[in-house]
Amino acid sequence: MSDLLTSALNPRSVAIVGASENIHKIGGRPIHYMQRHGYRGTIYPINPAREEVQGHKSYAGLAALPEVPDLALIAVGGDKTVAAVEECAARGVKSAVVIASGFGETGPAGRELQDHMVATARAAGMRLYGPNTQGLANFGTGAIAGFSTMFIEVPPMDGPVGIVSQSGGMSAMAYGLLRGRGLGVRHVHATGNEADVTASEMAWAVAHDPDVRLLLLYLENIAHPEMLAATAAYARERDLPIVAVKAGRSASGQKAASSHTGALANEDRTVDAFFKHHSIWRVRDPHEQARAAHAYLKGWRPEGRRLVVISNSGASCVMGADAAEDMGLSLAELSPATQADVASKLPGFATASNPIDVTAALLSNSGLFGDVLPAVAQDPAADLFFLNIPVAGAGYDVERFARDAAAFEAATGKPVAVAAWQESVAAPFRAHGIATFPNEGEAIAVLAQVTGHTTLMRRPRATWPALPQVQVPADAQGFLNEVDSLGLLARHGVPTVPMHLCCTADEARAALDAIGAPAVVKACSAEVPHKSEHGLVALNVQTREQAAELFERFWAKMDAMGVQRDGVIVAATRKGQHEFMVGARMDPIFGPVVVVGDGGKYVEALKDCAVLLPPFSEADVQAALRTLRIAPLLDGVRGEPPLDVAALSRVAVAVGQVIAGAGGAIASLDLNPVMVGAAGQGAVVVDALVEVSKA
Repeated sequence: MSDLLTSALNPRSVAIVGASENIHKIGGRPIHYMQRHGYRGTIYPINPAREEVQGHKSYAGLAALPEVPDLALIAVGGDKTVAAVEECAARGVKSAVVIASGFGETGPAGRELQDHMVATARAAGMRLYGPNTQGLANFGTGAIAGFSTMFIEVPPMDGPVGIVSQSGGMSAMAYGLLRGRGLGVRHVHATGNEADVTASEMAWAVAHDPDVRLLLLYLENIAHPEMLAATAAYARERDLPIVAVKAGRSASGQKAASSHTGALANEDRTVDAFFKHHSIWRVRDPHEQARAAHAYLKGWRPEGRRLVVISNSGASCVMGADAAEDMGLSLAELSPATQADVASKLPGFATASNPIDVTAALLSNSGLFGDVLPAVAQDPAADLFFLNIPVAGAGYDVERFARDAAAFEAATGKPVAVAAWQESVAAPFRAHGIATFPNEGEAIAVLAQVTGHTTLMRRPRATWPALPQVQVPADAQGFLNEVDSLGLLARHGVPTVPMHLCCTADEARAALDAIGAPAVVKACSAEVPHKSEHGLVALNVQTREQAAELFERFWAKMDAMGVQRDGVIVAATRKGQHEFMVGARMDPIFGPVVVVGDGGKYVEALKDCAVLLPPFSEADVQAALRTLRIAPLLDGVRGEPPLDVAALSRVAVAVGQVIAGAGGAIASLDLNPVMVGAAGQGAVVVDALVEVSKA
């Protein structure tokens, strides 16, 4: 068990600075909770105005305690908060939870006070939680250094779920939703402003609790991605799913998040890529976290995405099929033998193909579900099962339906989800441990989520054993010119268009002779990264004299613009079946990030691209391309052949290795267009721009 987990989550003693007799005050709640929920350590109330607090001897200050507490909860505000942190540090306290707000989230003055508290804590080797937090709660040990009202509204029950949240409100909400579903929760920790301890560190600690089987996160920013990545890697090793809400998806949400915790926002597509890279499943809100929790805790780990839909209503079969398609699940194609077996158990007017409509015959034969499920389970195409019961009641043996479904799931290990909006129908299924939902949309969404998450957790991890040694010119600043940019890429295996850099009209003539017509003529200046916007690009150049005339024109125009004249490029014309773009940049939080997507002049407007974090494989690139709006073009449309996706994927991997191998010397790479031909014809970079990092 880590020191963090020991001193903060399983402390031998807890001091409450600002302790109160009133259990409805912040200084009173933690004492009340710990007494009520089995904390076996020593509680030290700190309140110089009282001799006793909630049955415990009260002390005037930390210096008066008979021992140094492992954990201190600071429940005072204003200047007293800073003084209390200083006292904790001087006394040798290992961990301190600061409840008060009014620090980093309020502006520069508050940030200065917050930084002072952190510096004080670090100098003494003390860890600081918060400020601006609802605190920590470990219901496995009863150590509750927090004040959430939700622990009164919904009584705690220890269980296999851990919650780590930057927001106290969202931690309480997730807890309440889980408890409302009858699920026990072990950890509920809010990190607040994260002046010192981050949610990533708390996630690491909670993931190392062997009794935790599901970890839920609420994040407004990711300030410590290396630790979260390490946590995710450890979680994959022990088959621990992590499901995260990352708020601030919109510009308005990012602004609100910044004012909430004082943290800088992360770019949302990069967050998505980070989560996917590390097998963390992202959902929109705590409701979606709670909705799927039971399925995760049942140990669902589906082998595939093929769904069998069974209902006593033809309309519900149709709606189940629609929901499956919406969620990216396919209907299982049952074999003729399976269909024959199913048909033998149903009335002649029922449907034995998938979706299976057992019809209203279920009223007179309550064993139909129990008969049909095992018959279908033998079919290797069946991975997931969904029972949709739009109506049942008097005359229906719902208890038997539930019993048969539970027995089937236990015997096969295959996931079974039920949709039943009538509480009288849903209750028996829940009582037998079946994942039960009010409608087909929610049920199938959970099946799809757990299936997708399982695939993500089990996918092969790409490795890059060695990175190239990428060097940029020592005196380079800002952007490299196009020739130098393409040259850098070509040295590291990226296919680039043939070209010559010319410094005279005669060199332009000779270059066209060597390259051949038609050619492309472009100005070359590190100070003009976007040449077409200045009329410095000419296509379909056919003759030597055209090349010479363009040289003179572009050379003169660069002079008139007052920019550095590196030369004029004469390049071969390369056409492809489709134009793509590949880009990369150094994210200040996540490091190297690669973007691949639709290319051409409308890149910024259309934004049809996918983000990848190194290391990634060619297969990862191809999977990312399949998420684009232009994905249908990859396989060829209207008689066109499929595109050379493999060649494009090799370019993306090479670009990722270049920016990673540059060790921070390259700020960004922009390859647009990348001409991609038909399968087997390759891909070639026609234009590129390398931005050098600022010294």
